[in-house]
Amino acid sequence: MARSPFTLAAAVTAALSGAEVVGARSLTAGGDGRFDSAVATLSDGSEVAIRVGDDDETARELAAESIALRALTAGARSMLPFRVPEFLGETQLAEGRALVTSLLPGFQIEAAHVPAGRGAAQSIGASIAAVHALPASVVRSAGLSTRSAEEARTDIRQLVDRASATGRVPARLTVRWREAVGDDDLWRFESAVTLGGTHATSFLFEDDPEQGPEVVGILDWHGLSVGDPAVDLTWLSSAPEAADDVHAAYTAASDRAPDAALAVRARLLAELEFARWLVHGDNLRRQDIMDDAADLLEALSEGLRERDLSVIASRSEGVDSALDALDHVPATAASGFNTSMQTDAYSPEDLMLGEDAAEIVEHDATEDLSNVVESDLVPRAPGEQPGLSADGDARGSESGADPAGEAQRAARAALQRWTSSSSE
Repeated sequence: MARSPFTLAAAVTAALSGAEVVGARSLTAGGDGRFDSAVATLSDGSEVAIRVGDDDETARELAAESIALRALTAGARSMLPFRVPEFLGETQLAEGRALVTSLLPGFQIEAAHVPAGRGAAQSIGASIAAVHALPASVVRSAGLSTRSAEEARTDIRQLVDRASATGRVPARLTVRWREAVGDDDLWRFESAVTLGGTHATSFLFEDDPEQGPEVVGILDWHGLSVGDPAVDLTWLSSAPEAADDVHAAYTAASDRAPDAALAVRARLLAELEFARWLVHGDNLRRQDIMDDAADLLEALSEGLRERDLSVIASRSEGVDSALDALDHVPATAASGFNTSMQTDAYSPEDLMLGEDAAEIVEHDATEDLSNVVESDLVPRAPGEQPGLSADGDARGSESGADPAGEAQRAARAALQRWTSSSSE
């Protein structure tokens, strides 16, 4: 049963010694329901966020978030052009784990509604580049995960093999993914500090009269690690209007070596989120999850316009319609694989503050930081039947139906069925 904001606010006093709570309100708006969340108002007028997870998966996520936020010292935070929640305290609440952080101001934009051009898209790209520019010592000093390019490749190979072994992955996808894993050019990248898989609602915006929406904060740090920078760009498969501008702004703001395969790997990782969901269902022996994942994979396979994933010099417009549902795929707990597709959604009303929350900084280790498509992915083969074009022309079929439209409907129907079953 969901806890009331007042019940959650009472736990703040246990997490924050000497804190006096004078008010509480709801925090979650349209989230996935995995956490009980609330905003507590303290006697000094500041507001804090509290989240509680009752099962092992959510408890691990909150524990990881706690470690990550404390790893981001004052020195590391000074390198970022936006705010990051401050770790304030944690406690046990009945059988659950409770994490209290500062509350950040700002509003969110769903992936499909992130506009192209100046403003949100460019600010997102520059913000992701700033995270990737953090020194790896931030992660290593906290004992968090670090993965080389070859280790990341091995992880993907194991995921593809594991998903294929269920017998529920269309052969076309299995071939496509294995060819991508075997493409050496795809895996020549420099590992970076990443969020471990962000998505559109991880970014908080404020309106700038001149520039439009600008990123002022980033949430969801539980996946903080060193690994493939493409993992933080997978969600762009659900943001067709903004994807090109986000990638361009990221490249312009990055001081790292050029990564020609970045967009292709991001697309590959986006597709593989459906495979993770399938593996998750198999691990739990949940036939309903496996059936829904299989529906999503079939829709993805039917909507594909190319047979493989290859490095190309530029990206063209358009996105496979099945991936429109990607930003809503539930978090998975597939053992051994990154599963960071979810977060609580913070509404604009809940996030606008009159005053900043009080900062608590345990120590300043700045000195430790000083060493510091959807696209036509390959040219179309001569005589190859064209797919769905960027302007919406469907590939031919005997019935005249739109396969991409059918793929989209199948994906959304599968997600609706999962939502209904998981709410019981």
